[in-house]
Amino acid sequence: MKIHLIKEKTIRNYIRENAGSRISFEEWLSKIKLADWNIPGDFKNTFPTSDLLGKGSSRVVFDIAGNSFRMICKYGFGEVELHLFVCWIGTHAEYDKLSKEEKQYTINVF
Repeated sequence: MKIHLIKEKTIRNYIRENAGSRISFEEWLSKIKLADWNIPGDFKNTFPTSDLLGKGSSRVVFDIAGNSFRMICKYGFGEVELHLFVCWIGTHAEYDKLSKEEKQYTINVF
């Protein structure tokens, strides 16, 4: 299934505020446009370092820029496309803080 990215503007805003992330996020966005995912396991075909989050959260975390940044997205498979919602973007250190507080399963900043 093709991906319907919801809140791409959030990524664009993050890039504007964190100029050093631009090339890596642009690369991520270009890969999303070509991706064809039918099950959650397909995420790893495009992004081998991505991880599915547990606890029935329907969330995936993407490592961006060699793990300098992390992005949490919620996913939902529709009949003809996969909906991917950007829930959170931050640095690896900020993600570690979320993880310690177990907020990565519920955070929805955007």
